Amino acid sequence: MKTTAADIMITEFSTLLPGTPVIDAIKVFQETSKKQGRRLFGIIVTDENQRLAGMLSMYDILLYLRPKHIHLWGTMEDFDIAGVIDAAGNRIKNILVGDIMTPEVVTIDAGANLMMVLDIMIKKHVRRLPVVEDERIVGIVYISDLFNHLLDQISH
Repeated sequence: MKTTAADIMITEFSTLLPGTPVIDAIKVFQETSKKQGRRLFGIIVTDENQRLAGMLSMYDILLYLRPKHIHLWGTMEDFDIAGVIDAAGNRIKNILVGDIMTPEVVTIDAGANLMMVLDIMIKKHVRRLPVVEDERIVGIVYISDLFNHLLDQISH
């Protein structure tokens, strides 16, 4: 039996618009994680017509929060890190999702063979893949769901 992305993708997921403030996107991360019962590390960004515009990941947010000159600070033992965190929190209030999202996103179609999905995730170092049909996002495959599906298949 051929197992495809459609067999393991989830079809209920949150999306963001590029014009959403990042501070509001962080709330969506928190609320969706609570709703799905697992930590969410990336959310699909769409335009008003539900076409893929990008992906906002935990890494995108952390990269923005990281001070630009941190590599020059050495050990940071005499540094007030609380001040840095507060400053980053204030800076991010004026940033939109479209300012820091990753615009180039690898996608798959619902009929993609599961081994091809696995290969793409490993080669491209991605943990989630939007499933796109006719330019519309119909699902998302998480690497944890792929991993658990394969473990279930192996243990039979």
